[in-house]
Amino acid sequence: MNSLIQHYGYLALFFLSILESACIPIPSEATFGFAGALSTAAVAHSLHMAPFNLVIVIVVGVAGSLVGSIVAYEVGRSAGRTIVDKYGRRILLTHKDLDTAEAWFARFGAPSVLVGRMIPVVRTVISLPAGLGRMNRGLFALLTTLGCAGWVTLLAILGRVAGDNWHHVAGTFHTIQWPVLILIVIAVTFGVRRRLRTLAAEQN
Repeated sequence: MNSLIQHYGYLALFFLSILESACIPIPSEATFGFAGALSTAAVAHSLHMAPFNLVIVIVVGVAGSLVGSIVAYEVGRSAGRTIVDKYGRRILLTHKDLDTAEAWFARFGAPSVLVGRMIPVVRTVISLPAGLGRMNRGLFALLTTLGCAGWVTLLAILGRVAGDNWHHVAGTFHTIQWPVLILIVIAVTFGVRRRLRTLAAEQN
């Protein structure tokens, strides 16, 4: 990823941002941290590059994140019911689940999207349930932009401050992902077990 940014600059940063927000597991802390570090003359010159502009790094990162998030949102919004019709029982998903998701987002959608954008792991998948819940597109785009702006700005500035040691900052943020991921795995495990019991009870 870093070599892509070195060779293709802002364009690579834009497309990596799209992929990361479209549920592709690309570590944003490394991407934006590295781009932020490249805004310092010392790091950029050591790699025989012209320094990045920190403001442009943030704008490009937020724009790419918004595009990727919208793609994931639209997939969830347009294919949600179709997926349930065709593969619902295989993936333990029913129309009632989608109804619940819609109701949940009607009540908690705004804060979940805004805060979720700044939580490692969660930020890469929050767009799908927002689409399934048919959250208002304008509100989704606004809160996604605000949340991504906070996350990208934080990482880019940390990268700039860290300079040559930016990879240590990236490693710290990468470590944070693990406890979050563990909690998600536990929650999913209990959810699947509960759903299997429910389906078994309905069949009986």
